Amino acid sequence: MTLALCVANLFFGAVHISPEEVINALTGVSQNEALSFIVLDSRLPQAVTALLGGAALAVTGLLLQTAFHNPLAGPSILGISSGASLGVALVMLFLGGSVSFGNLTWGGYAAVVVGALSGSLLIMGVLIALSTIVRNNLMLLITGIMIGYLTSSVVTLLSSVSTAQGLQSYVMWGMGSFGDVSSRQLPWFSAFTIVGLLMSLLLAKPLNILLLGDNYAINLGINVKAVRNLLLLATGVLTAIVTAYCGPVSFVGMAVPHISRMFFKTDNHWVLIPATMLAGAILCLGCNLVSTIPENNVIPINALTPVVGVPVILYVILRSRH
Repeated sequence: MTLALCVANLFFGAVHISPEEVINALTGVSQNEALSFIVLDSRLPQAVTALLGGAALAVTGLLLQTAFHNPLAGPSILGISSGASLGVALVMLFLGGSVSFGNLTWGGYAAVVVGALSGSLLIMGVLIALSTIVRNNLMLLITGIMIGYLTSSVVTLLSSVSTAQGLQSYVMWGMGSFGDVSSRQLPWFSAFTIVGLLMSLLLAKPLNILLLGDNYAINLGINVKAVRNLLLLATGVLTAIVTAYCGPVSFVGMAVPHISRMFFKTDNHWVLIPATMLAGAILCLGCNLVSTIPENNVIPINALTPVVGVPVILYVILRSRH
C-alpha cells in the first residue's frame, strides 16, 4: 500500500500529466522540461518528504506515549513543535524574513528552516536540562505543556505587531505542507530523518521494559534517566526537522500509534515501532495525495490530518472510560 501511494503521488497532482509523460520524466527521456521539473523537482521530493515525515511524526508520538504512560502524548505535547513555531514567528513576524549570524545571512525559506530548527532545538535543550532536575515523568510532561503555552503567547504577541505580509507568510507555513522541500534540500532532510528513525529503533528494548514500570526497569539494570534523555533527543530531532520543513503537522503523532496498536494488538515495540512508522507514512502519503486533487490548487495538510486524527483520539478517550 505504501508503494502504491508513493506511485500515485508521482502520477497525480494539481497539474494533469499523462502516465506516459511521468514515466518518461522518471527515466530521463522526456523532452518537456516543464513537466520533467514538476515530476522530478516537485512530486518526487514531495512523496519522499511525506513518507519520511509521516514516519517520523508517528514514531515520536509512540515513544512519548510509552515514556510518559500517557495515551494522548504527541510531538507537540512537550512544546517542541511550539518552539519551532516560535522560531518561525521570530523570523517572519519580527526579523522581517531574514536571519543573520556574524557574516552569515539567511533569507527566504532558508531563514524559516533556521528559525524553526533553532526554536525546536532550544526547547529540546531546555527539556533535557530539566529532565536532570525533574525526576517524575508526569511533571516533565506538564512542564512541556506549560512551555507550549508560553511560546504560544509570545507568538500571539508577535502576530499583533507584525506586518500583514509577515502574518500571511506565517499563517501559510502553519497550515502544513510536504511540498516545501526542494530536490536540493531533500538529501539533508532525508539523512537527518533517517538518523532519528534509527535512534528510535534502538529504543525498542528499553521501552518494552519501561512498560513494566520505572522501578522494575531499574532493577533490571536499565538507566531510566539515560533512556529518557535519548528519547527526548530522538523525538526532538525528528520533530524539529519535520516541523522546520513541513510546518506543524497536527494529529499524526498523537493518533497513528493507536491505529498501529489496534491493528497489531501488541505492546511489543519491536513490532510497534516499524508498524507505526509505516502507518504514519501511509497516512501522510494519503493526505498529500488528497491535498493535490483540486486542479491548480492545494489543500493544506492540517485541513486533512484531523479528519483521521480526531475520530481516533475520541475513540481512545471513550474506550478509557471503560
